[in-house]
Amino acid sequence: MAKKQANKNNDFISTEDWLPLIDIKNGMIECKGTAFTGNQYVTGVRIEPKNIFIADSQVQRNTIVGLRDFYNTLDYEFWLVCCDRPVDISLYRSELEIMYTQEDNPNIRKMINEDINKCDQFVGPQINAVDTEYYILFKDSVKDVDKIVKKIHALISNLAVAGLNSRQTSDEDLRVILDSFFNDTLKIEYGSVMTNG
Repeated sequence: MAKKQANKNNDFISTEDWLPLIDIKNGMIECKGTAFTGNQYVTGVRIEPKNIFIADSQVQRNTIVGLRDFYNTLDYEFWLVCCDRPVDISLYRSELEIMYTQEDNPNIRKMINEDINKCDQFVGPQINAVDTEYYILFKDSVKDVDKIVKKIHALISNLAVAGLNSRQTSDEDLRVILDSFFNDTLKIEYGSVMTNG
């Protein structure tokens, strides 16, 4: 409260004041609405990536036709969102090292060692490993929570028909999307500010 009063006194508007965000909970972003719309939720599904180009031509064709049919069923405004989530591969590298020490077969040890060397190529201050994530988001009235749940279930079912796995967005997914758009994929850690004084 003191911060907002200070902002008003200095005629300074922070980004937080500019954004219409109220809260992120239950896999939904609650946004300030207008007098006509009321508050609204932004939510949707996270789609698991699928590389169709390594599949045979029939699977590729079926997936593309399934996606075309899926998009034609959407009769409301939606957003296709693609964002990069930074990935910490140090845990994966540690698991590879454990596997390497436990393995007796020299051929398998060689393959594990090659994977460890590949991991080392993605470690360092200049290189960031990222995982690209795909989302379909939509906005609806806070009053129509049952309608929102039905839309989410329909999205998941129709994407499954197209051969794609998906699930409802989590609170963490939505924070990653916001961090990606407002902070250039850098995750913001909130905590105490320390000074040397």
